[in-house]
Amino acid sequence: MRSKKGVLVVLSGFSGAGKGTVMKRLLEKYDNYALSISATTRSPRPGEQEGVSYFYKSVEEFEQMIKEKRLLEYAKYVNNYYGTPKEYVISKLEEGKDVILEIELQGAMQIKDMLPDTVLVFVTPPSAEILKNRLIGRNTEDMETINKRLARASEEAEGMERYDYILINDELEECVDDLHGIIQAEHLNMKKNESFVSKIKDEVKVFAN
Repeated sequence: MRSKKGVLVVLSGFSGAGKGTVMKRLLEKYDNYALSISATTRSPRPGEQEGVSYFYKSVEEFEQMIKEKRLLEYAKYVNNYYGTPKEYVISKLEEGKDVILEIELQGAMQIKDMLPDTVLVFVTPPSAEILKNRLIGRNTEDMETINKRLARASEEAEGMERYDYILINDELEECVDDLHGIIQAEHLNMKKNESFVSKIKDEVKVFAN
């Protein structure tokens, strides 16, 4: 009997590790997953939808959310706030959905502090050379930008040991299945099943009489 409450999973990893691709394929391949939707103060871009792409907030609304501790984590990038609304994530977990969130190390640690049951997964390619080749192969940035991303990867690697699991993205389908397996195993974690453990312990006591 697995835990009925959903599992919150934070995916982090190097730029070019394929986090977005893994998350997209996971949702296509398996049921019961929900992506966390971030709140932001930036304006919607063409094609983006409220409550689907982001929850769009004014600066005043966002800062009120910070004040009221309604965010699991937040940061400011290029004069705009971005954060993870606590209420949305908790509601999905209570529905039994496993919630996936892609975020960097700092935000991951903030969430882990607030919700200790959060599962932290670090996504990486099999080697640094493959990482570099993937960034080049995207053909979306010049070499100066790519080299900055690679330099940042060196910094990000220092925090890898703080994660619960390492996910090596070599073959996509295998990587997705591994992530799914990690999450399903978490439903059987002792800490997530304390009420059932207590129940079965009480039931088997009758056999001692």
